[in-house]
Amino acid sequence: MTLPSDLLFYAKALVGIIAIVNPLGALPVFLSLTTEKTRCEKEHIARTSALAVGIILLVSLWAGDLILSFFGISISAFRAAGGLLILLMAISMLHARQSSIRQNKTESDETSDKENIAVVPLAIPLMAGPGAISLLIVESHKTTHILHKLILSIDVLILAAFVWVVLKLSTPIGDKLGTTGLNIATRIMGLLLAAIAFEMLAAGLCRAWPDAEQG
Repeated sequence: MTLPSDLLFYAKALVGIIAIVNPLGALPVFLSLTTEKTRCEKEHIARTSALAVGIILLVSLWAGDLILSFFGISISAFRAAGGLLILLMAISMLHARQSSIRQNKTESDETSDKENIAVVPLAIPLMAGPGAISLLIVESHKTTHILHKLILSIDVLILAAFVWVVLKLSTPIGDKLGTTGLNIATRIMGLLLAAIAFEMLAAGLCRAWPDAEQG
């Protein structure tokens, strides 16, 4: 690939990761779980959540091959399954609601009484959930060059910084956008995710059954 194409690819990957992590969509949960926290405590939770998101996604990026090999799963099957998973999440986002794939009501009720909410449920499964992990593993297989994973790692670090900024500024952002603004942003992210999911699902199915593509 030429340099402009490379830059476009990694920019697209970054947008896709931001869309599926969707820190703006996590703001209502963050605000509701930190209502009784001080400003310093909120900033600490925001920093810890962003760090946890970065670590979880970096581990998924670099250890994804080992996980797939251990379970004997082909990348084509994983790409198709990941595309279907992300599509279901995108449909929920288009309806401006939190997908139960990320966190169901029972899990939400259990976490409401926990002291440490930065990692669970904020980092995982709310932001760095199954969809984000699947997307990163699939993106890491676009080429075997080590530089590819290094640049994707930079994307993850940029994402983690973005998550930290959004959560740190949760109160002014929430006040400025309001429920309607956050729902609009979630729907836009859902639309982008639906397109990404369809590409993943179609590519996975075509590579799993190449004869179907020729027919």
